[in-house]
Amino acid sequence: MKRKNHNKKTFIEYNMNQTMLPLSFDVFIPENHLVRVVNSAIERMNIEPLLEKYKGGGRSSYHPKMMLKVIVYAYTQRIYSSRRIAKALRENIYFMWLSGNNKPDFRTINRFRSEIMKDVIDEVFASVLELLIEEGYVKLENYFLDGTKIEANANKYSFVWRKATKKYKARLRAKINELLKEIEKTNEEENRLYGDNDLEEMGEGKEIDSKKLEEKIKELEERLEKNSKNKKLKKTIKELKTKCLPRMKKYEQQEEILNGRNSYSKTDTDATFMRMKEDHMKNGQLKPAYNVQIGTENQFVVGYSIHQRPADSRCLIPHLEKVKEVTGKIPENVIADSGYGSEENYDYLEKANTNIYVKYNTFHKEQKKKFKNDIFKVENWPYDKENDEFICPAQRRLIYCKTKEIKTENGYTKQIRYYKCENCDECELKENCTRAKGDRVIRINFKLREYKQKVKENLCSDKGMKLRSQRAIEAESVFGRIKGNWSFRRFLLRGLEKVKIEWGLLCIAHNLAKLATV
Repeated sequence: MKRKNHNKKTFIEYNMNQTMLPLSFDVFIPENHLVRVVNSAIERMNIEPLLEKYKGGGRSSYHPKMMLKVIVYAYTQRIYSSRRIAKALRENIYFMWLSGNNKPDFRTINRFRSEIMKDVIDEVFASVLELLIEEGYVKLENYFLDGTKIEANANKYSFVWRKATKKYKARLRAKINELLKEIEKTNEEENRLYGDNDLEEMGEGKEIDSKKLEEKIKELEERLEKNSKNKKLKKTIKELKTKCLPRMKKYEQQEEILNGRNSYSKTDTDATFMRMKEDHMKNGQLKPAYNVQIGTENQFVVGYSIHQRPADSRCLIPHLEKVKEVTGKIPENVIADSGYGSEENYDYLEKANTNIYVKYNTFHKEQKKKFKNDIFKVENWPYDKENDEFICPAQRRLIYCKTKEIKTENGYTKQIRYYKCENCDECELKENCTRAKGDRVIRINFKLREYKQKVKENLCSDKGMKLRSQRAIEAESVFGRIKGNWSFRRFLLRGLEKVKIEWGLLCIAHNLAKLATV
């Protein structure tokens, strides 16, 4: 008798060439139908990362290739709920054909999407991308980057703000210090040793945290044992233990969750409150959301990433780093709008030996005659490189004052140079030149000016103008299909990791739907 190998992966029998459906069913499915494209593409994909997620042993599992086909096809049909997918497997002929008449329930579908696909969604997406590269649809030449904000599956009113947490924590610390000082005044011996200062255990001049507060409560409890009749001490210990300590731990937990962000939602702590375009109240309402970034080529999604920061400029570098992990390189040309134009991003793209077609915030203004003829714009002032001075329209010189270094969140350092006019008194142009009461001061970032000049030359070249016109129909068409045609405007899953899976499946579904039309 052969011994069963519990380490072997076992799947429920599934063979698309020997479907369990009657042969007559097959005639209703056209050759060029999307369901056949999904089936053919996933059959050709390398799903080894998915197979490795199955440890083996126990009851046989549904084949991951079949499950992936069903979920991806469901997303192309605007079916996102696991219960609705399970219903379609029982009623829809296309789903029946794709699944080989297997009927996993909604729990199995949800578990596969949320747990099995976790950590392998990037590998699965990379397999689809390899297929598109082999077929010649994607060359990793022109990379059109854009972003959109999609609402999280979270309560719109369950917010926690960083400023509020900081304010309440400061108030709590002040209250704790007052309680402790009041107790110390009653102890003559400690007054003699410490005077009006705080006790060393609390750390004089240092911020109070939950750990130090617990140590202090313990010390006060030991003191209470020696003097059990001290009602004031007893009351203070009770207030510190039941009110102050839990609140301190709560604020520390909130700061840990925030991790530098300005806000989060209590029902999805990974979601950040962002200003949305889809605002039915038209009053700039903030909603819990994720910043979704995609890069496209020929309207196929080449790269995607999910971010908790609302500003697009902070997303470019981590997004392209992820693209580099998946594809092995950064595309030859990067095209993006002015939301991504910053010194840090330009510096990163230049070091990556990429042609930069990323606009900056004043690019379009600089092309107009009004801007070019405005004598009060610093960009139009002559610069004396030898003397390191700028010359204003009144022919007065602005002399170098100081240099200030600014660090970004990523640790990148920018140098801002300050120049001040030698004398603005009795200047006829001062009223139109500056609102300052004294002499005019300007701030100049020479490195950013150099980058802007290079980018301007790229954008105004024949190739740059062609790529700029093409950008409007690249990423926007993908967002139009997903958010408009497929009505996906709110995530169903909660948490950053699960949201990445959901968006990754949408990108795979879009690529295969696009493949069916080319």
